[in-house]
Amino acid sequence: MPEGDTIFRTAAVLRTALGGRRITSARAQARPGMRRVPDLSRLVGATVDRVEARGKHLLIGFDNGLTLRSHLRMSGSWHRYRPGEAWRRPMREASAILETPESVAVAFNTPTVELLTDADLRRSRPLRELGPDLLGATFEADDALARLRVRGDEELGNALLDQRAVAGIGNVYKSEVAFIERLDPWSLVARFEDAELERALRTARRLLQANTRGGARVTTASPRRGHELWVYGRAGRPCRRCGTPIEMGRQGELARQTFWCPRCQPSRRDAPASAQAVRPRSG
Repeated sequence: MPEGDTIFRTAAVLRTALGGRRITSARAQARPGMRRVPDLSRLVGATVDRVEARGKHLLIGFDNGLTLRSHLRMSGSWHRYRPGEAWRRPMREASAILETPESVAVAFNTPTVELLTDADLRRSRPLRELGPDLLGATFEADDALARLRVRGDEELGNALLDQRAVAGIGNVYKSEVAFIERLDPWSLVARFEDAELERALRTARRLLQANTRGGARVTTASPRRGHELWVYGRAGRPCRRCGTPIEMGRQGELARQTFWCPRCQPSRRDAPASAQAVRPRSG
């Protein structure tokens, strides 16, 4: 699952390539998982007036009132090319192609691509259900905490990935944030105090913001190559804090990888639930 900072950087690249420019050609083609192929010819002649990341959704808005929404899921990506430049991926993997006189933007292996009117955008369920965005200009921490509390009977690792609770955390940050804050990703949300969850949210926001200013590498531990991450992708290797071998397990319905240190992140699976766990969901 792409991280929030990846989508943020992608939006910045496309904003530079497409912003204020007129679309001369636009088309889409079917990809596995795509429910319908949108008619992007409606964008020809329109000018791009905004490109934004909202959670893990990428929105490209046009001056004719239409918005192209894409979600990269696990394998999708947007590329920018100069006209006539060779693509790094084959045409058969392209989901959507937008051309201007100056550049070509291509979404590869992106199963969610749809064209929305302003009314569609307001009604869009995936967008309406998003939790507070960790990379938003403002972050509603109290709302995010309340949304996590509603998920008290879920394992923390799954709850952190739930974009309806808080938007922006992907699989890497899930493991890294839990490690930094010494929280067991396999214990239920109800086992943690408000202060612990609040610190996890602050850490996630800080890391996501820091990584939007760098290159493509995600860094949570050290900028030195080979030392960027605390636990993610390090199963069987010694913990950078205590030397205990890092463990990996598959978590959730999608069996996503979760990495953790059993010593630094002791299990709370037999501990009593936090008294704050009965908080009602706000809003």
